[in-house]
Order: sequence, then C-alpha cells, then structure tokens
Amino acid sequence: MNSLKKQYKEQIVPELIKKYNYTTVMAVPKLEKIVVNIGVGDASLNSKLLDAAVSDLYKITGQQPVITKAKKSIAGFKLREGQAIGCKVTLRGEVMYTFLEKLIKIVLPRVRDFRGISPKAFDGRGNYTLGIKEQTIFPEIVYDEVVKVRGMDIVFVTSAETNEEALDLLKGFGLPFRK
Repeated sequence: MNSLKKQYKEQIVPELIKKYNYTTVMAVPKLEKIVVNIGVGDASLNSKLLDAAVSDLYKITGQQPVITKAKKSIAGFKLREGQAIGCKVTLRGEVMYTFLEKLIKIVLPRVRDFRGISPKAFDGRGNYTLGIKEQTIFPEIVYDEVVKVRGMDIVFVTSAETNEEALDLLKGFGLPFRK
C-alpha cells in the first residue's frame, strides 16, 4: 500500500473527523482523482507539437494521454470545432497516490524560488488547480529532448463540500501551501 494512502487512513481521516465532527468515515472528504492537462494551442499549425506534449505527459504520468478537441470554432484563435488542442490524463487509485507523492517530494522542491503553492486556487466546490510553468521540473523529462517548454494544469478533484475542508485534506497529504 502506498505511503500516502496509509497516511490518509491513519492520520488525515481521524484529524478531519475531529475538526469537522463527521458522523461516519464515509463523510470524510477524499481525493477522488488527479487530472493533468497540457494545452497545445499551436497544434493547429504544427501537429508535431501535440505529439511531443502527448509523449511528455506519458513520461510524467506513466499513463496514455487522451487528446482533447475544441468544442466550438473561434475565428480569433484560428480554431475549428473538433481540432486537437491539447491532451490530458486522469489518474485514480494507486497511480494517483504515486504521482502525488512524486509531486510533493521530488517535483515541487525542484522549482526555482519556490515559496509554496497558493491557497487561493480552489473552485468553490473543493477542487484545487495547480498551474506549473514548465514540464522540465519533472525528473522523467530530459531537457535536451524537449521540443517546446510547456506549462500544465494539475487538478486535484476531492469529495469535499467546501474549500476549507479540501484545503485541510490537501495540507494533510503534505502539499506545501503558502502561509
């Protein structure tokens, strides 16, 4: 069993029950999934950029990405409906906890001038989005093989009802929030 999953069951759940007075263990918020998304807006001009983003995301998560397509046409962005504009991976279960552990212990400490992540990026329903400026902070990415430096969004989807509960849950996992 993954160490973060064990930590969730043995430490985080009792702390949250004590703080929020949940009646059952099932009411305690949990991390449901992590979605990692890379937007490739310039894929319309060069399809190799999308292939590079897919390959980078596969190396980072160890799971085959799904290519996302545009829902509507937007002339200002030279975008047509159904055109490939990015890729995403949804992580659940063991893979999710392994990725989270790698993110907390290896990746975030490698960020230059890192002062913690913002506690303001919650959506009001207990989900948290973390933006990363470049994929090169992941140890699987070889800098010399990078076609283009890209950012990505990492979305933590929780079953929490409020942002405060979700913040306590993610702090329990060890995400380094700014004070």
